[in-house]
Amino acid sequence: MAKQAFTNNDFLGKGWSFPPTFNINSKSVEVTEKELDIQKSLEILLTTTVGERVMEPKYGCDMVDLVFEPLNTTIKTIMIDRIQTAILYFEPRIDAKNINMDTQDEAEGIVLIEIDYIVRSTNSRFNFVYPYYIDEGTEIQIITTNTQVA
Repeated sequence: MAKQAFTNNDFLGKGWSFPPTFNINSKSVEVTEKELDIQKSLEILLTTTVGERVMEPKYGCDMVDLVFEPLNTTIKTIMIDRIQTAILYFEPRIDAKNINMDTQDEAEGIVLIEIDYIVRSTNSRFNFVYPYYIDEGTEIQIITTNTQVA
């Protein structure tokens, strides 16, 4: 039996796609791997309320209680701190280098959270943008970008 070589990207892992998607033809669950798995993990982390996961009660960002707060410097600082803390404790594959908030669409109820991070095992830089919606919505699509920074 031939041995498979271990690469730096193997550390990044593989996980179920979110939301879970099942392939009827192959009778398997769709998975995400490597950098895409990290992106999906960040998306899940930012959208999970602390206490929502039964087996991981401290997992999440808990920004729901900030939805109707005035978007001043204090609230922005609290949001950034919650994101940094959640990444520190629950996403060990990356180092968050910079977290910015783009509030130019604040009047429409949208705050873009931009996370610049480095994947620890490969030392690759990436950028993740998450739209945080202040207003309630029923048909909101999560739009993220994950671009590798040279």
